Amino acid sequence: MNRVLVLDAMQRSALATTRSLGAKGIELFTADESATSLAGSSRFSQEYFSYPSPRLHPEKFIDTISDIAKQQGITILMPMTELTTQLLLEHQSKFPDIHIPFPPLSVVNSLADKCQLMKMAKTLNIPIPKTWYVDDLKKLPCELDELPYPLVLKPGKSWIFYQNQWRRAAVRIAKDAQEVLSIFNSDWAFKAHPFMMQECVAGEGAGVFAIYDQGMPLALFAHRRLREKPPSGGVSVLSESATVDLELALPAQKLLDNVGWHGVAMVEFKVSPDGTPYLMEINTRFWGSLQLAIDAGVDFPYLLYKITCGETTESVDSYKTGIKLRWLLGDLDNLYLNLRDRQLPMSKKLLAISTFLLPTSGKTRHEVNRWSDLKPFWWEVKQYVRDLRS
Repeated sequence: MNRVLVLDAMQRSALATTRSLGAKGIELFTADESATSLAGSSRFSQEYFSYPSPRLHPEKFIDTISDIAKQQGITILMPMTELTTQLLLEHQSKFPDIHIPFPPLSVVNSLADKCQLMKMAKTLNIPIPKTWYVDDLKKLPCELDELPYPLVLKPGKSWIFYQNQWRRAAVRIAKDAQEVLSIFNSDWAFKAHPFMMQECVAGEGAGVFAIYDQGMPLALFAHRRLREKPPSGGVSVLSESATVDLELALPAQKLLDNVGWHGVAMVEFKVSPDGTPYLMEINTRFWGSLQLAIDAGVDFPYLLYKITCGETTESVDSYKTGIKLRWLLGDLDNLYLNLRDRQLPMSKKLLAISTFLLPTSGKTRHEVNRWSDLKPFWWEVKQYVRDLRS
């Protein structure tokens, strides 16, 4: 029997994975750097482990995961974040008998590195924003005054090893050339790693979620974001399963096919007012609203488990649309941010209150609070109250 260790147990994707696999009788353990965690509190987690910070102590993190895997007879490691995935693949030699359901690190980086990705997309005739690549701040490819503003400054990698630790690099938006120079002078990320400057594309965000088995697509999924945190755009707190748009699916598959992808990925686009889908990025990991896909009939974690075990797995060609997923405490944050927004009209604040309080339809399911596994919700509530008090 295979034994799975789910990392990054604070993530909602880890909880969805834990519930999916655990409910099928698969022996599963969870781990994160905190003393307790969201997925670790699930009844489907047989045991929870703490590990050193992968950001601050990457080598100790790897050694600890190796020890846990040996002690518990782990056969499959499932990381949920880009950083833990990167570290596991970098040190794959320390896990010779353990499956990590990803292609080689070079393939992962060809998608996760946004500069590499945009150059690849260009060769495949996939629309991208107008882009200027920078390898050295002293050798800019153009005059800053000639660029279109607002301008998006985007580091190639989301995580960069800088000053003896892994640090998260942020996307910045500059309104003019003077602000670009100010960002270059103050933000370490643009001094530590290649980055790109892109025109700001107007439009709505859209994505395609996929799973591949050694270069072959098994399933595609899509959803609509109905409410987000913050309200202006961010993490989905209320989403709805939707039909995959072929205008997005075709370029997404073209990119994943090109590298012979294996495992899960989320391809993100910005659809302009004229309908053109511009590629934004590819996240080579599970996503926050993973539970929605499972509820709609695309059980990504179980599909990943099956292909990792070498089991024959048929493609999933259809799923239920119109299924909604609500992250209750995230939605509460959305309401709070709307109410404290001084520029939001009172009519819209009242609408936000009513939509939050009105009963949800039969097709709406709660992400964390589920009768079959309530402990994660109580854990989340305690953390929420603790954060409010601090």
